[in-house]
Amino acid sequence: MLIIKVKDGEKIDRALKRLKRKFRDTKVLQTLRDKKEFTKPSVSKRQQIKKAQYIQSIKEKENL
Repeated sequence: MLIIKVKDGEKIDRALKRLKRKFRDTKVLQTLRDKKEFTKPSVSKRQQIKKAQYIQSIKEKENL
């Protein structure tokens, strides 16, 4: 359970922003979406490889 303590004189918008950031960092929503439907291990491995290749290509472009 996420707890956000609102400080004295702090705006609600600021507290909501902290709550959203904390919620995003815990990756609760991402795990819910992942568990919504089953993905085969081979498919998830293939996605990880594609992501790694993409990141590698970006890093290679930066080094040039």
